[in-house]
Amino acid sequence: MARRCAITGKGNLSGNNVSHANNKTRRTFRTNLQTTSLLSETLGESIRVRLSTNAIRTIEHAGGFDAFLLKTAPTKLPQAMRRLKQRLGRSRRRGHGDW
Repeated sequence: MARRCAITGKGNLSGNNVSHANNKTRRTFRTNLQTTSLLSETLGESIRVRLSTNAIRTIEHAGGFDAFLLKTAPTKLPQAMRRLKQRLGRSRRRGHGDW
């Protein structure tokens, strides 16, 4: 499983450790990924995804997972999240949302 955020696409970066003597050795800056379960109120289930802490904050700011997916343009979402957004849209049209 790649160390990549499912929403933002953030991944590992590489750079240098620089010592006081200005010696440079390669290192990696790892992303702060958390495995979280996000509740989809419209679908009535929790979705388990691996997100960066920045993405978790963005989702909370948007008002929850459903609101975030509906507000975000499909071109800005990865393929798996696009499929989930389509499922969410179909479920809302059938009237399963807004309990």
